[in-house]
Amino acid sequence: MARPQIRHLALFATDPEKLAKFYHDVFGMDIIHTGGTSWFVSDGHLTLALLQHRLEGAGAHGLNHFGFSVDDRGAIVERLASTGVREPRPRELNVPYAELRGVDPEGNWFDLSQHGYETAEYRPEPSGKK
Repeated sequence: MARPQIRHLALFATDPEKLAKFYHDVFGMDIIHTGGTSWFVSDGHLTLALLQHRLEGAGAHGLNHFGFSVDDRGAIVERLASTGVREPRPRELNVPYAELRGVDPEGNWFDLSQHGYETAEYRPEPSGKK
């Protein structure tokens, strides 16, 4: 039996259209469907559903962050800067799979990894620190 693979994540958003355009402009994700107040973007492997949050009742809990594997971290950081979101920050020294943590316009966290998620790669301690 083949291993199940995650192909779809869903986020509540106050402005799904704006968020879809953000992921399209910054990460080159394709806008593959709009359905009423929901927008769907894809990298060709994983689909991210951006669902209208109606601010009623309890929202879903559980998603902490997701990660992008990128070829050119600097280019992505430049694109992020052009959108006005906070600049991504380096991950902690003991986080081996991603170099930077960013945030989208709605406050959802994502990681950026240029070396990939298949191999642990720790950042070196700053020089002079013991």
